[in-house]
Amino acid sequence: MDGRERKNIRHGIRVAIVLKQDQDTGKLTDGVVRDILTNSAFHPHGIKVRLMSKEVGRVAEIYG
Repeated sequence: MDGRERKNIRHGIRVAIVLKQDQDTGKLTDGVVRDILTNSAFHPHGIKVRLMSKEVGRVAEIYG
């Protein structure tokens, strides 16, 4: 699924995000979605979310 579309992201699903400090390297951080922070239906760099671990980043991969 595409992490750039808000409709594909729901609370409680496992995703991989890119944290702000990892944008240069593209390092991914796995976690479970706690909050969806992007209000628009689409964002070219990925929908911004907060994980249960309170880390914030843009969705790169959706595991389901």
